Amino acid sequence: MTLQEHGGFVVVAQAGTADEAVAAVEAHMPEVILLDISMPGSGLAAASEIARRFPAVAIVMLTASEADEDLLTALKAGARGYALKGVSEDELTGILQSVAGGASYVPPALAGRVLAALQDRRSATLPEVEDLTDREAEILRHVAHGQSNKEIARALDLQEKTIKHYMTNILQKLQVRNRVEAAMKARDLGLS
Repeated sequence: MTLQEHGGFVVVAQAGTADEAVAAVEAHMPEVILLDISMPGSGLAAASEIARRFPAVAIVMLTASEADEDLLTALKAGARGYALKGVSEDELTGILQSVAGGASYVPPALAGRVLAALQDRRSATLPEVEDLTDREAEILRHVAHGQSNKEIARALDLQEKTIKHYMTNILQKLQVRNRVEAAMKARDLGLS
């Protein structure tokens, strides 16, 4: 049984290399293309070129790789689907139909792992207390307790404009937009 027989797809071309795949897309403008990530000339290179030149064509990568980096690279290259070799014909048909219809597909186990890794990276890049000077940490503690710049200036025997300057630095270091977000971050960092 072929995809054509099973899924209602019309196979308009087959390509053995990345260059042939790009040429086939240019010649036939299919709704969806299935690329082997490890095809000669690089399926990722073909995906990137096809996504750049023919953005309406939905790309599904077929691969044996369950590596997070390969998945991320494929998605960055423009793939909207990532199917593992060994997937059943029914599943592959469903993936192709979904992606051709505008959806995206990543195997659930891989999606969960990649999302967890991205969240870990995000957590690892969150600024730590050590990024703040002692004075900035002290001011941030006051902010976390709801004090205004004027109140903080009085408490620390500083000018209000000095507190404003410190607050600008604190907001930048914490990568937040305002003092409310800074106060929330202070609580997250254990400064309140």
